[in-house]
Amino acid sequence: MSRLPLRRILSAIAIALLPAMAAAQDSGPLRIEITEGVVEPLPFAIPTFIAETGGAADAAQDITRVIAADLRGTGLFREIPAEAHISTVTNFSSPVQYADWRAINAQALITGSVEASGNGQIIVRFRLFDVVAGQPLGDGLQFVGGADSWRRMAHAVADQVYERITGESGYFDTRVAFIAEDGPKNARLTRLAIMDYDGANVQYLSDSQNLVLAPRFSPDGGTLLFTRLLPDGTAGVFYMDLATIATRPLAQDPGTSLFTPRFSPDGGRIAFSISEGGNSDIFIETLASGQRTRLTSSPSIEASPSFSPDGSQIVFESDRTGTQQLYVMPATGGEPTRISRGSGRYGTPVWSPRGDLIAFTYQAEGRFHIGVMRTDGTGERLLTSSFLDEGPTWAPNGRVIMFTRETAGADGAPALYSVDISGRNLQRVAAPGMASDPDWGPQLSR
Repeated sequence: MSRLPLRRILSAIAIALLPAMAAAQDSGPLRIEITEGVVEPLPFAIPTFIAETGGAADAAQDITRVIAADLRGTGLFREIPAEAHISTVTNFSSPVQYADWRAINAQALITGSVEASGNGQIIVRFRLFDVVAGQPLGDGLQFVGGADSWRRMAHAVADQVYERITGESGYFDTRVAFIAEDGPKNARLTRLAIMDYDGANVQYLSDSQNLVLAPRFSPDGGTLLFTRLLPDGTAGVFYMDLATIATRPLAQDPGTSLFTPRFSPDGGRIAFSISEGGNSDIFIETLASGQRTRLTSSPSIEASPSFSPDGSQIVFESDRTGTQQLYVMPATGGEPTRISRGSGRYGTPVWSPRGDLIAFTYQAEGRFHIGVMRTDGTGERLLTSSFLDEGPTWAPNGRVIMFTRETAGADGAPALYSVDISGRNLQRVAAPGMASDPDWGPQLSR
């Protein structure tokens, strides 16, 4: 079996969205408490948003469906179908008939309207109600944007609903960078791509002339780091400005390979590996000065560095003890501490945005898993199991993990999947075609 996290690298060596009203946070009696136990999905109703103008009917339908799909997809919410509704909502300002919604066991009610203005913009308004308590849950909210930004506005509404009911930030108005793949398994073509978190609005950022791997967003979502195979057979790290698609390389010496790059939380540094003569070590480069600092110096393969949310520590993988394990060290360097304790192989560690967990790939007994552990290595849990699961990436709220799953055999193909940190709600992400190496970008509407 080839080396787990670096098998492909080493073998191949905004639209304007303007909140027009402040959203009041209301703890309210309606709340999902997210725990490790089984969660009974909260039933909600969302009548089709009202089209305030003649040109808004299609957008109102589409926005309503995207909001509902976002909430259902979390596994925390269950939509009550429209045919079960007793009340009809014909005016955004009409009083809510709470008894009618209680009669169909709705606990939350989402109402809204869409208005198409004459200058190519649409205005989306929504209100959220606690049906059981018979009161609004927070103030109404309004978003304004171009007509082509309707999906983002739908995701922004779903984020607000999720946040008000769970008390945690949402993750719907986000993008995912990934590698789009094509062709047979032994001659795969790859392209950089980004998409909405749910697989919509795919944009291809590169051609398929060079093998590309491991895209990584900057903290502000404006830049990608990625690894590209070079003509001499080595690998290099590149920056891409997502506004212009302009690309430039990170400096490297002849005969060396640079790979597994990742930004620091403040965007001012990048950590990556440099490989030379069969050995690789972790380096950090300060972007403002170009100063490069070597953090490890060991006769082993050390790769996949990931910063803690405060930027003070780095988790990485190393085979310095003979098998791939996970280590944590200060971001300034120093003696690393091994945190993985299992008998299998660990790789591709990624620190949670919350700072409490580290996600990783684990291989043992011919199976691959996505797992999480506390930052000291305790509390390890495996969330998935398959022929090949690898490369976890965190949603911005630290609640959901996306990863690559590849099927077995000569015709095996990679696809993107997501799972929450309790191991529930495993589902395939609707990315087109074959896809791998996801990286979840920051929240866009905050």
